[in-house]
Amino acid sequence: MVIDRAGLAAFLRRRREALQPEDVGLPRGRRRRTTGLRREEAAALCHMSTDYYARLEQERGPQPSEQMVAAIAQGLHLSLSERDHLFRLAGHAAPAKGAGGDHISPGMLRILDRLQDTPAEIITELGETLRQTAPGSALLGDLTRFSGPARSIGYRWFTDPSARLLYEPEDHAYLSRLWASGLREVLALRGPGSRAARYAELLLAQSEEFRALWAEHEVGLRPREVKRFRHPELGSLELSCQTLVDPVQAHSLLVYTAAPGSESDEKLRLLSVLGAQSFSGAPVPDAP
Repeated sequence: MVIDRAGLAAFLRRRREALQPEDVGLPRGRRRRTTGLRREEAAALCHMSTDYYARLEQERGPQPSEQMVAAIAQGLHLSLSERDHLFRLAGHAAPAKGAGGDHISPGMLRILDRLQDTPAEIITELGETLRQTAPGSALLGDLTRFSGPARSIGYRWFTDPSARLLYEPEDHAYLSRLWASGLREVLALRGPGSRAARYAELLLAQSEEFRALWAEHEVGLRPREVKRFRHPELGSLELSCQTLVDPVQAHSLLVYTAAPGSESDEKLRLLSVLGAQSFSGAPVPDAP
C-alpha cells in the first residue's frame, strides 16, 4: 500500500481540530484562541516530537511506522473505524478488529481523562495495563512499562516474586487461583494460537504452582469486593474496585476508591503527593 500524504495530512488536521483540551484532560486556559488542540498538544498525546507531527500535517517527512500510526490513533482518541482509516492513509493494512487489541475506545479514554485525581487503570482481559492515571501509578507502580508476557499481572504473579509485594500475604493463595482461573476462561474463549494460549504454555513450563492450579480446571472465580494492598509508603489500604467494561475490545476500566472518612481514604489523598516514582519497581525481562 502507498501512503496518501494529502489525505493523511487533512485527516490529522481535522481530527486534531475536533478535539478540545477538556476532551483529553488538558486545561483550556483563558487566552486560548486555537480551534481544537494545538499541534504540540497533539504531538505530546501521540508521544512524538512536535516537529515530526507537524511534518505529517504538512505532507512531509517519512512514512510513519505501524507503531507510530497506532500511537497517533490512540493519542487523537480515534474510534476503531477512524484508526483503520488512518492506517490505510499511512500506507499500512488495518489491524485486525476484535478483542485482544490494545487500542482503547475514545469513550473509555474520556472517562479516564476525567479521573486524574483518582487511582484508575485500563487493562486488557489478560491483565495487561494499557493506561493509568497518575494516582494509579502511585498506588500500583508504573505497570505500562512492561513488555512481552510480563505485561500481564497474571504472568508476573507466577514468575516474579516482587509482583506479590503489593498484596496482603493472606490473599496470595486466592489471587493465585483467581489468575489461573481467569486465564483458563480467556483461553477457552480465544482458543489455540491466542495470547492466552501462549501465556498458559509459558507458565506451565515455568511455574510449579501454576501447573498445580491449572490441573484443578477451576473457573468462575471473581475478584473480592475489597482489595487489600500493602503500599511501600502508605502501608495497608482497603479499596473497592469499580469496573467499566468495553465488550468490543474486552478492556476494563478499574477505579479504586475507599470508604469516605476511612483511614484508607486519607491515605489515597496522599498519592498525588507521593507521585508515581514512589513504587516503580524494577522491569521484568521479556520471556522467551
